[in-house]
Amino acid sequence: MNRYLKDYLILFAVAGVIVGLDQWTKWLVRANLPFRGTWLPDWLSWLSPYARIVHWYNSGAAFGMFQNGNLIFTVLAFIVIGAIIYYYPHVEAGDWSLRLAMGMQLGGATGNLVDRLGMGKVTDFISVGTFPVFNIADASITVGVGVLLLGVWLKERSLKKDAETQQDTGNEMRVSSDEQ
Repeated sequence: MNRYLKDYLILFAVAGVIVGLDQWTKWLVRANLPFRGTWLPDWLSWLSPYARIVHWYNSGAAFGMFQNGNLIFTVLAFIVIGAIIYYYPHVEAGDWSLRLAMGMQLGGATGNLVDRLGMGKVTDFISVGTFPVFNIADASITVGVGVLLLGVWLKERSLKKDAETQQDTGNEMRVSSDEQ
């Protein structure tokens, strides 16, 4: 039982930091910018064509996809959150990449779910180039997927290296027994 408490503490700490940062930044945007308003500090004005803060709403998925699907994405968020909470204790203790990825995805899903339940839409505000406007929760989900893919790649690479080492060791043993 103590192991589960420690495991969940780490999961909820990662997710909590993300939800807190996400909700705080969304609140700042809603409190200080009118809808569709933009902002960029004067000292960063050279970034204006490429990046800025924009007050925007999204009723679809991350990055503005599938607009008007708020109910579907609310239900999907509950399913994803439940699956992460259920599956998390089954992840190996040493699999830091999967654990971090799950925490980031839990935080991102929860951050956007808070908006969907409270306002019926998600506040987005980060605008970079022609890429759809997004928020901290969207970024957390995306980076979480990247961490997951990196972890899978590193694990596969390590397993392949271990298999090659075992094969080489087996060949050396066979050669030395053949020499005798």
